[in-house]
Amino acid sequence: MQTMHPTLLIGPGDWDARQIPRSEYDERLAALWRDHESAGGAIVYGDSRDHAALFYLTHFTPKLEGAIALIPRRGEAQMLIGGGPNMLPAARPLTFISALAPLRDAAKTAADWARDLNGETSLVLLGGNAMPNRLRRALDLALGAGARIEGGDTALRARMRRKSPREMQILRASCATLDAAVAALRDAARSNKSITDCILAAEHAALERDAQDVRSLFSLDGGRTLRPFDVPIAARIDPLQAYVAVRHGGYWAEAFVRIAAQHDELQAKAGSVVRAIAAEAKPGTSAQRLREIIEEGRGGLRVHQLADRTCGSSIGLSLDEALLLTADDVALEQGETYSLRAGFIDAAGAGAIASAMVHVTGNDPQLLWPTNEIT
Repeated sequence: MQTMHPTLLIGPGDWDARQIPRSEYDERLAALWRDHESAGGAIVYGDSRDHAALFYLTHFTPKLEGAIALIPRRGEAQMLIGGGPNMLPAARPLTFISALAPLRDAAKTAADWARDLNGETSLVLLGGNAMPNRLRRALDLALGAGARIEGGDTALRARMRRKSPREMQILRASCATLDAAVAALRDAARSNKSITDCILAAEHAALERDAQDVRSLFSLDGGRTLRPFDVPIAARIDPLQAYVAVRHGGYWAEAFVRIAAQHDELQAKAGSVVRAIAAEAKPGTSAQRLREIIEEGRGGLRVHQLADRTCGSSIGLSLDEALLLTADDVALEQGETYSLRAGFIDAAGAGAIASAMVHVTGNDPQLLWPTNEIT
């Protein structure tokens, strides 16, 4: 689920070797070289909006300006940091890479670095689609027309979807942070507080648990559409349909919730269908089968537009992490984590969306969120 994102990322982002040691990053790089046998090095770009590949390989989160990692197949990597030399001390704790330099003249620096590699090998480019056009043109010009560049995003994204045991520990902590945010949202809504106070209560609860980022959306039209929190709103809404996402330790967790003071039949229907599709989250289950379950459960209700084109996606280092559960032949895979959703609109035009996060482990999928009941 894509939302507005902050200009400046906050929250703790230091590399903690007790959570993910250097050896696991070395394993990730070894897999990268197996996927690109002729590559002598990798150029990895990330910015505050899109840095999943950079974080996965280096643990670095660009909090304001972009960054580039230059990673040779053999030897030590270096990182080019946005913001000038005065930003280097603040950047050092964010990664295990010790060789840091300003991003200034990044294209020339990358080209000089590439020339020091074996000239017969190719380069892997990761995060290239997120690069500003000016930087990408400068990089292509500096590398020269004869440079052999392989796109590495597709293969890396496939590996990123399969979460290691250490990653799952962080994801569970992220889900616990999400749980606290949703509980605060629910308490505020049931205390008849304004939309502003409800959203702020959820965000504050997440930040108190060291969330690195919090995203929120809510509805002013009975759940038909969702909008971001950009100006204070004194109105009180019952029921309140909202979306909350938190990033903790680099990994995202998200939830659609609808909170009502009284029994809410529409939300009960959405929650029931989400439980059904979560129970089917097994290796090989197709997106088509999940949509069939939604179709079977909707009765006379219309499918909500936010749950119509897709019933979910892989989730982890990105929101809406590819794989999107859209095409009929897309199937869930062992070891991957998904955010699943179902939503409906009734005859009066009211909408409800519910969601769950599951880890696919075989015939018994692990429910990561909610930690108790799907509401």
